[in-house]
Amino acid sequence: MKLNKILFSTLGFIPCVNSNAEPVQKSFNQPNVVLVLVDDLGWKDVGFMGSKFFETPNIDKLAKQGVVFTNAYAACAVCSPTRASIQTGRYPARVGITDWIRARFQQNTTEVSAPLPFEENGNKKLRTPSNPFWMELSEVTIGEVLKKAGYFTCHIGKWHLGTDDYYPEKQGYDVNIAGCDMGQPVNYFDPYTNEKGVGFPNLKSRQKGEYLEDRLASDLKTVIEQHKDKPFFINMCNYAVHTPLMAKAEIIKKYESKKVIDGQKNVVYAAMIESMDQAVGSLMNTLKDNDLIDNTIVIFLSDNGGLIGPTDNSPLRSGKGYPYEGGIRIPMIVSWNGNIPAGSVCDLPVSTVDVLPTVCALTKTTLPKNEIDGRDISPSLYHKKIKEVPLFWHFPHYRTPDVVPYSIIRDGDWKLIKRYEGVEFELFNLIKDPFEQTDLSKSKPDKVKEMNRKLEIWLKDTHAKMPMAK
Repeated sequence: MKLNKILFSTLGFIPCVNSNAEPVQKSFNQPNVVLVLVDDLGWKDVGFMGSKFFETPNIDKLAKQGVVFTNAYAACAVCSPTRASIQTGRYPARVGITDWIRARFQQNTTEVSAPLPFEENGNKKLRTPSNPFWMELSEVTIGEVLKKAGYFTCHIGKWHLGTDDYYPEKQGYDVNIAGCDMGQPVNYFDPYTNEKGVGFPNLKSRQKGEYLEDRLASDLKTVIEQHKDKPFFINMCNYAVHTPLMAKAEIIKKYESKKVIDGQKNVVYAAMIESMDQAVGSLMNTLKDNDLIDNTIVIFLSDNGGLIGPTDNSPLRSGKGYPYEGGIRIPMIVSWNGNIPAGSVCDLPVSTVDVLPTVCALTKTTLPKNEIDGRDISPSLYHKKIKEVPLFWHFPHYRTPDVVPYSIIRDGDWKLIKRYEGVEFELFNLIKDPFEQTDLSKSKPDKVKEMNRKLEIWLKDTHAKMPMAK
């Protein structure tokens, strides 16, 4: 637990101690599952991970009721690939989605059905593989798996995995509320459209000026109440806290008097986080009021690190889009009242590819027959040790001027970043140097060689699309 102690002491508090009490094992053959996925929420944007500026009392309470994973990772530093990994239990490289998917209005009009195989990237050195405009229907989603097992399935909020023919209702979900090709709202206030009329094609206006987080929380409450008599799986994907930064004026005003703390200072972003936290509180109250709290697994996590500007991920390095910890490390909670020990911390490195196999294990549902990269981490919820396995990332694209195509492997204490342009390798020991300040690639060439060999085997196994020299 060395890394966990370093991180938590740096953030100013002591990590929770695992409860000695054994959880009461109740007999639920098919527990409900609610997956709460927040968009662009940084690793330290919540109170239970150390934020003193953003206020998240409901999420913090959820953390105290369950297990906090301090070494949880998104499978990509941007959204669509991570979402695909959660849906399929497969690495983005294997699925073929390695960048965020362009919505219909963002696609080149000459690319009617699919992008060209490669992007030429102007004067840049590499041709890079184009990202598809959808996740293939042949992929088996967590919605399809649980629906087959008798669950009512519902998707609410951000989907961002393709246009109409690839919406959630085509991928195993009985009900789809606001899930479409858009990666962000153009307006967080009803009617959720801009001056050009662009908006959600499947979320009708209800009350002018209603905040999107409040609307989706209300819809979630209604869905639970209507389907509480059979097992349900709800994929609750908040559009918050993605840009554009828009929040309720009364909450913004509350934060204007607060001083900057640890680099966190954006009052609009803070208000967005608070509204998202209130939505989590509404969910938990709904479960409690309907006597579902003991039979519902709640998983809370983010799709990538926080965006630099709206937030500050320090002491982790950098943020969304980057290969450093600030870009891929995320907050994560698994809570199941009375069935797993409350107030626990687990420092096992885990990835969003682990969500599907873990949910299948907890719900006693058969895994899909296609190749699954993730693994069942449910034993760690009960204080049982699990052997660490390497984790991988592949982003063969240019992003900002200082982000070139890269791949990553984390293996035990070590993390290797491999770039396909410029300085090829960076090597960090995350136990001794959790904030990635000292590159050891020159002083430990054998370790670089060893880890690069594992990375190349993985890239070949997943049939990863690679950048090419012009």
